[in-house]
Amino acid sequence: MTEAGADGHGSAADLVLRGGAVHVLDPAGTRAEAVAVAGGRIVGVGSDAEIEGRIGAATRVVELGGRSVIPGVNDSHLHGAWLGARWPHTFFGAPDPEAAAQVSGVLAGSRAERRAAILRTGELLSELGITSYTEPGIGPGEDDGETGCFGSDVLGAYRELAAEGALRQRVTMLALYGVLDGPSRLETVLAGIAERAAAEPEPEPRWLNLAGVKIFGDLIPLARQAWTERSYDDGTHGDLLVEGETLERKAERLAAMVRAAHLAGLQIGVHATGDRTIQLVLDAIAGAQAEGGAPSARELAHSVIHGDLATPPQIARMAELGVWLNTQSGIAAHSSEWLAGLMGAETAAEAWDMRAALEAGVLVLSSDAPVLGFDWRRGIADADARIVASGGSVDDEAARRRLHGLLRAYTAVPAEQDRAASWKGTIEVGKVADLAVLAGDPYEAGAAGLPEVAVDLTVLDGRVVFERPGRSQD
Repeated sequence: MTEAGADGHGSAADLVLRGGAVHVLDPAGTRAEAVAVAGGRIVGVGSDAEIEGRIGAATRVVELGGRSVIPGVNDSHLHGAWLGARWPHTFFGAPDPEAAAQVSGVLAGSRAERRAAILRTGELLSELGITSYTEPGIGPGEDDGETGCFGSDVLGAYRELAAEGALRQRVTMLALYGVLDGPSRLETVLAGIAERAAAEPEPEPRWLNLAGVKIFGDLIPLARQAWTERSYDDGTHGDLLVEGETLERKAERLAAMVRAAHLAGLQIGVHATGDRTIQLVLDAIAGAQAEGGAPSARELAHSVIHGDLATPPQIARMAELGVWLNTQSGIAAHSSEWLAGLMGAETAAEAWDMRAALEAGVLVLSSDAPVLGFDWRRGIADADARIVASGGSVDDEAARRRLHGLLRAYTAVPAEQDRAASWKGTIEVGKVADLAVLAGDPYEAGAAGLPEVAVDLTVLDGRVVFERPGRSQD
């Protein structure tokens, strides 16, 4: 076993988890037996014997009994207020599809309702070991939005809860100046970018951080609205979600939005699903970072959101630039056959290329809840199944390495997207104590069996925020 920085000595810990498999989820796949926590931080990682010296009279000791510990899960594309207002009425996989189809109109119309929705989401996510998430698009572009879940007052609700210490997850947010799933005006978005660049940071950015901006490039191929090289069944190639007289003018304006945000030093999350849109975004990022004095794309940690039809060369370009591909395996699982009907079986088979993204080191997995459910275990199982279907090896060692990468795609890699890898995302000394205790070892269950592995305990900032009923922990 490789020790992960524990010294086994020092002041007593507040919490010790011991007697199991502690998966650090660093690139090397380090594994330990125990972890010690004090003052909200990890103070020791190593063998049971090495951590013994951290146990004092007031230390809570959780006997793992062969269970496992992973870093707290980070769902890096999840609509927190909308999820809390809609749950369990998801768009894909709803337990009652007819009831889900009837949910419409204002879901959270007041500050109190928005706070309640966020708090409900916090409780739901804690039950699955989720300790961080990203709200990918909150702001004035949606102040008149139908649901009430995306406008400026939602940010106000988050700020209140953060100030009260009431958030159950660490929240990263992207500001939205255009319309959700609708066309954006260049002048409006540029003004918003300037406003966001001039804004003061949040008081406690490790709990609420406005990292940058969300830009809508196109919509989804399932609606024939992603901008594509290959045609849809009706002969069209989609469009861009930018106001403009021609497609060429829309493309120029989308590139101008990306360039402005990059040069302002803001992180960009671009909703881009069609291959032509993705190419435009990558070219715009490359051009912006090449300008004198501009930051690098890797430094700003931009992401292509969804990226359904990203090609292998585009994924390789993302790795070269330092751009993440933030995608949802559940959308692929639910809609691949639908896409085949619109664009052909070959296109559907090549879409959502998680195998190439994982191998390139740019894959970030997320749920997009409430479009999907937020069960990250199912997300990993679906991603693994798609990779195997695309030719991924089923050899035991290859499957284990792949699972390690997929677990990191929900923990350590999203922390890199958050520009927070120095202080969260893995179980290492000095990082925040955000942890999830699983009822079994994910590597023994395998990706396909992971959805059956329960979450027994969730630790946030060193505090136990969820314990599975009926499961003795001490």
